[in-house]
Amino acid sequence: MLSVLRSGRLAQGPMVEALERRFAELCGVEHAVAVNSGTTALVAALRSLGIGPGDEVLTSPFTFVATLNAILEVGATATFADIDPETFTLDPADVERRITSKTRVVLPVHLYGQPADMGGLQAVAKATGAVIVEDAAQAHAAAFGERPVGSFGIGCFSLYATKNIAAGEGGIVTTNNAEIADRLRLLRNHGMRRRYEYEIQGNNYRLTEMQAALTLPQLDRLADSTARRRLNAARLSEGLDGLGGLVTPGVAAGREHVFHQYTIRVTAEARHNRDVLAAKLSAMGIDTGVYYPRRVHDYDCYRNQPSVVDAPTPVADRAAAEVLSLPVHAGLTDTDVDRIVKAVRTCLQ
Repeated sequence: MLSVLRSGRLAQGPMVEALERRFAELCGVEHAVAVNSGTTALVAALRSLGIGPGDEVLTSPFTFVATLNAILEVGATATFADIDPETFTLDPADVERRITSKTRVVLPVHLYGQPADMGGLQAVAKATGAVIVEDAAQAHAAAFGERPVGSFGIGCFSLYATKNIAAGEGGIVTTNNAEIADRLRLLRNHGMRRRYEYEIQGNNYRLTEMQAALTLPQLDRLADSTARRRLNAARLSEGLDGLGGLVTPGVAAGREHVFHQYTIRVTAEARHNRDVLAAKLSAMGIDTGVYYPRRVHDYDCYRNQPSVVDAPTPVADRAAAEVLSLPVHAGLTDTDVDRIVKAVRTCLQ
């Protein structure tokens, strides 16, 4: 940070370029393009594909609103398929049922740090000619099989303050397609390849040197912090095992979960419902979060919008009523984890 300030170059420069190189290596791709937020990453990815009015983007109803807003910002129509009840990610079988000839993009969300079923989703997309755009905002260094997320299509990552790698604000788009990468770099810089020579209509999507400098050292620590998250998750699951009505998160076979969140399900069989449990834990000094309390489009501002196509998604509906995230971050000590386990067991036994 000090070297950036002393250099006098605060806008996009060598720190951003270094971050892009490191992130491309992390994801096993040829190109990484840094932008100013994870939302921007999604918008830029869709714009780089020429997605707009008349196109459909099929995505998850169980996600943060940025996924939906990015689709609407480019003028496309958002459609939805249901999620898998174990991983909370898009169900390829339901995607296959709901995909149409207008679906140009399938946009899976690697929720809570667990990858979606990229094998199944790729097969469906390939059969219909759709392109994969991955919302990997919560999944830095997660993997499906031997491939990191962000390498199956166009990957979109967030560097928001709460993420496993955080710059306060920021995002990165990953791709193996040189033409897409070139278009992304034009889009983020007002359509300029050289100063005042405009090739396309672009915008200001640039990441600052200071944000890149803040992020780079975190890449050096990512393996260790991810290992600690996984250890904390394992200890939580072991400690909470056997509680009636509580379902701990699993890791699907062949996937590497990075536990951005540790999310339990509090079912109807539990002693207390999700909201009562959260209130009791808060009174005991245990922070929790509900990600997410409704389906992403289940709000007045999206109802009756012709660009938002609702459809029954009962698994997502149930997840929204049951999910509760417990602390899992790398700063937790073993004593902290034991305290969380004890508090939950006290409330539910």
